[in-house]
Formats: sequence, structure tokens, C-alpha cells
Amino acid sequence: MDVLRPPLIRIGGRVYRKSLVQEQAFPHEEEEDFCAGPGDCADEPCGAFVVEETERGFQCRVEVPSPLYKYIIGKKGETKKRLEAETRTSISIPKPGVEGEIVITGQHRSGVTSARTRIDVLLDSFRKKQPFTHFLSFALNQPAVQQRFLQFKEEVLEKCSKDHGVSSSLFQNPAKLHLTLGTLVLLNEQEIQKACDLLQRCKEDFVDQVTGGQPLTVEVAGVEYMNDDPAMTDVLYAKVRMKDGSDRLQMVADQLVERFVASGLMRKEWDRVKLHATVMNTLFRKDPTEEQNSTMTGKSSFKERESFNGQNILKVFENFHFGEVQLDSVRLSQRFSSDASGYYATSGQLCFS
Repeated sequence: MDVLRPPLIRIGGRVYRKSLVQEQAFPHEEEEDFCAGPGDCADEPCGAFVVEETERGFQCRVEVPSPLYKYIIGKKGETKKRLEAETRTSISIPKPGVEGEIVITGQHRSGVTSARTRIDVLLDSFRKKQPFTHFLSFALNQPAVQQRFLQFKEEVLEKCSKDHGVSSSLFQNPAKLHLTLGTLVLLNEQEIQKACDLLQRCKEDFVDQVTGGQPLTVEVAGVEYMNDDPAMTDVLYAKVRMKDGSDRLQMVADQLVERFVASGLMRKEWDRVKLHATVMNTLFRKDPTEEQNSTMTGKSSFKERESFNGQNILKVFENFHFGEVQLDSVRLSQRFSSDASGYYATSGQLCFS
């Protein structure tokens, strides 16, 4: 006999009944609507929180980065007061700028559960609005590739500078040539450490098996554009593929993103990672510091972007060879940063060998 289960929704790596989230977990709801554990969610993974029984009732602790406290407090403390009144709980929040746990206490388990669920929904909503701080990347800035990239830039400006919108300001910084796997919003040191730890678990769980503990040799060759009309191009990228024709790079990229999405550290943007290295981007025209392109999120920090006509570039440089690269690590890169080599500062690293 088939058992009908209510729809589930994932928030920050946890799984809830959809009805519970839609009704914002008011305290009159039945406790059975709360996903209590893995067995309650069929085949769905579940990171259900723990409500502890204490001498004075019930308690639940929430790890929240300090930059998000203000969204739980609200203007003049109104959000916190409303949550406490509607769930009949007390919510203790650390002082601004002090990392710690939000502690929810109440006389009834259902009230504490309700408050915790509503806080998770609030945090998930506001976290989505935060600009990403880090991204998983492969560095493609080996000296030989940088040299070829600069040759590409020189030839494009020589042969196509009269095409609409083409200028030297569009080109990537050669020291920061990279392949992006996915973006993350990491708001404190604990979240950065969590991402670093997950990288190491991925190495043990599947990366070593796929790579054989050896670097992946890739070719960076040919150019393509992101949008539908090459005459109105915003992003031009170099294609990246395994030299041996295998799909091992794609496997590593997709499985890493899958694991990070499941953990709640990353949001799913596409079914598969698009293996590409941005070489020209109209965002650079507006803001030279915008070196990590926005193609992963599909969002621009500017209302208007002046597109360029990439038709001739695509025709003339269709098979341009930027070089071969030995990919030996995945980096947790920090946005808007630079290390001694000129590449993005690295917060963590997964080494293949």
C-alpha cells in the first residue's frame, strides 16, 4: 500500500513539510507536521534540528552568523517581539558583532519548534539576498595561459576594435583567469571552516576516486558567448575540456556542487556546471573590481550593461588555443581579493595529490 506524504521543502540544508513553512509554523500546528528525522522524510536527506527538554521547559539553539541577527530582531525589535508573542517563547540573541547561538526557550515543544522553523524561514529569505562572498574555483592562470590570453586580447583589439562596444576594459585580469564551479555566501569564520571541512570530505568520498590522485589535464580552447544574440554579447568565455576526452572534470564539478547544495552552503543554479573561463565581460567596463563574473547567479550589480558585438570575435577566434592546464586543486576563493600571485585569496583548498 502506498503511503501519501505531504510535499517537502528544503531550507538551508534542512527539510520541512511544505504546509508547515507556508503557514509559517504558528504554535497551534500539530507537532506531527514537523519533520522529526530521516525516517519521516522517505528518501529525502534531513538535517532536522534538536529541541531539548530542560527543567523549565524546552530549548533550541540556532547557529546564526552575526550579520544576520538584525533580520531576526527587526526594526526596533519588532520582529523578535512578534515571534516571541506568537510562539509563546523567549528568544535570546547575542550582541551585534559577537558570534554565538540564538537560544529559543519556551514551555511547550510546539512553540519552540514553531519559533525555530520561522527563524529558519526568515534567515533563508534574507540569506538569498546577500551578495556571494566566496566561490569554488579552478585556477587557470598559469604563465603560459596568461601569455596566450594577452595575445588573444591584443589580436582582438587589433582586428575587432571597430566593432560596437569592444574595448580593452572588457577583458579579464590574466592573473585571475579561472573556472567557477559555484558561489557561496559565507558570513563568518565558522561557515568558512564548514565549507573547508566539506571540501576535505569530498576529497575522501569521491574526488580521489575520480582523479586517481593525479592532476587533470585540460585544454582551454575556443570561445563562446552566454546570451542568445552574438551581436549583443555580455560575456565571452573560453571553453574548457579534458584533454583525454573524458568527463572526469565534469564529474568532479557536478558532484562537488551537489554536495555543497545538499549541505545548504550553496544554491542550485543549473542542472550541470558549465565548464568555462570568462575572458570578456561587460561588467568589467563598469567596475574593474568585478573580476568574478555574475554568470553563476544570472544577476548583475548594474541596471544597465553596454553589450558588445561579438560576431567577428567569434568567427576569427573560434578555435583560439589558450593552452593546456594541469588542474591539481579546487580552491575556496574569496571574492574581491588578491594573493601574492594576483589570483584570488584562498580560504581553503582540496588538493588532488
